[in-house]
Amino acid sequence: MKRLDRILISAGCFALLLISWIIAVNLKSPAEKQIEFMRQAAELVSDGVYIRAVPLLEEAAGYDTEYTLAVEAELKRVYLALIDKPGFGRRYIGLLERQMSRRDAHPDFFIEAANYYLGLSRISEALATLRIGIERTGSAEVTAFYEDNRYAYDMNRTAFEYVSAIYGSTVQVRADGLWGIARSDGVELIPCEYEKLSTFSGDRAIALKDGEIYAIDENNNRLALLHENAADFGNLSSDRVPLLIDGAWVRATGEFALGSAVFEQIGMYSDGYAAARVNGRWGVVGLELDWLVPAEYDGIVMDELGRCCGQGAVFVRQDGIVRLIVGGRFIGEAFDDARPFSGEGFAAVMRNGRWGFIDIDGSVVIDFVFDDALSFGQHLAAVRIGELWGYVGIQGQIAIEPVFLDAKSFSNGSAPVLTQRGWQFISLIEFKRRASL
Repeated sequence: MKRLDRILISAGCFALLLISWIIAVNLKSPAEKQIEFMRQAAELVSDGVYIRAVPLLEEAAGYDTEYTLAVEAELKRVYLALIDKPGFGRRYIGLLERQMSRRDAHPDFFIEAANYYLGLSRISEALATLRIGIERTGSAEVTAFYEDNRYAYDMNRTAFEYVSAIYGSTVQVRADGLWGIARSDGVELIPCEYEKLSTFSGDRAIALKDGEIYAIDENNNRLALLHENAADFGNLSSDRVPLLIDGAWVRATGEFALGSAVFEQIGMYSDGYAAARVNGRWGVVGLELDWLVPAEYDGIVMDELGRCCGQGAVFVRQDGIVRLIVGGRFIGEAFDDARPFSGEGFAAVMRNGRWGFIDIDGSVVIDFVFDDALSFGQHLAAVRIGELWGYVGIQGQIAIEPVFLDAKSFSNGSAPVLTQRGWQFISLIEFKRRASL
C-alpha cells in the first residue's frame, strides 16, 4: 500500500509539474515562444542536426511578431541545407511564396525566388516571379534583375542556307537553292521547293515554280494562277504584290487582279505605304495612290523585304545624306545612313561610320558605338561589334552577347541568326512561355 501511495504521489507531482510547464509556456508571449524555439533550433543547427531543427523553426514561424522575418530567414537556411532531401525544395519555395504574397513583401524575396528557379534552369518561372515582383513592388532592383535575365533563349536545330527577315509570324527560308516558308521560330511550314517565294501575308504567299506564278496557302495548296506573263514579283502585304510586266511594275491583289498604276520600281507595303519610283525620282505611295512623300528624292531607305514605313516615319536619301520625315516634315539632323523604323522602338542610324539609334522625334537615344545595326523589334536590336552580331536592349545594354556571324531583327519572339551551321533561329524563352499560357 505504501508503494502504491508513493507511485500515486509521484504521478501527481509529475502531473502538477507538467501542468505548471504548460501554464508557463502558454503564459509566454508569442515573441518569447519564438525566441525559445529559435534557441533550441540554434543548438541543433550548430551540431548539423538540421532535420530536428525544422519542426522547431516551423513552429516559431507560425507566430506573427517582430522576429518572424528572422525566424523565416533561418528556416529557409535550414531548408536549403536539406534541399537534396525529398520535399524540402517544395517547403523552401512554399515559404518564399508566402513571403511574396504579403502586402508589404520585400523585393529581395522575389529576387531570391528567381535565383532559386534559375539555379534549376527553370527560367520561365524565374521570369514570371520577377514580373510579379515588379508589378507588386515597383522595385528598381527587381526590374534590373529581370532585364539581366529576360533574354535567355533557345536555338532551333534546323539550319537553312539563307532566311529573310521575319514578317509577322512567318519567314522565307532557302535550302538547296529553293525557297519555302517557316514559322518565326524556324519550324518549316511550306517545303523549300520554289524558285521564288514572297512573304506570307493574310492567307497566302506568291510562288514561282516551273515557269508559273501562283498563290499558295499555308498547306501548300494552289489558290490562284497568274495568267499574265510576269518577269518578276515582289513581296506580298496588304493584299498587294508588285509584278514586273512588260518592263514596268504594277500592283496586283492576292487574286492577281491588276491595278492600272505603273511604276519604275515599287517596294513592299508597310503601314499602308510603299516606296515607289516614277520619272526617276522616289517617293512613298499609299494603297489608294495618295503620296505620303512626294516622288522627288534620290531614294527611300528600305529594309531587305522592301519596307520603308514604320510608325508613320520614312527616311529619304538626297544629295548623299539621309533625313527623317514624319508627318510631311523633316525631323532631327541628317545622317549618313539609316534603317527604317519598325512598328515599335528606335531606328538605327549611322554617323561617321558608326551606328546608333534615334526615336521617332529624331533624338539620339543610344550613342554611335556599333559597327552595324538594325532597327529595334520587340525591345531588341541586332548590332555588330567587331565581326560578330548580338542584341542590345532599349537602354543600350548588351542583352544577347555578340556570338553570331550575322543576325536579323526579332519578331514574334524569335530572330534568325547565322552560325557555323547556317541560318538558325533563336527564340526567347520568356516569349515562348507567355505565348503558351
